[in-house]
Amino acid sequence: MSADRFERHRQPWTQDEIQKLHTLAKKGMALKAIAKALKRSEESTKDRAKADSLNIAKLR
Repeated sequence: MSADRFERHRQPWTQDEIQKLHTLAKKGMALKAIAKALKRSEESTKDRAKADSLNIAKLR
């Protein structure tokens, strides 16, 4: 685990981040890639996507 992993722990989502999440999800990017791009945990990203009724592509 890296030391800066929880640097953004429990930070509220900004409008900009939400917009980026929607864009990346629509492009069909994987959860891991989206989470890394947003500098958020996969769990947090998945929960936000679920709250916004977004489908995130599963890697096969």
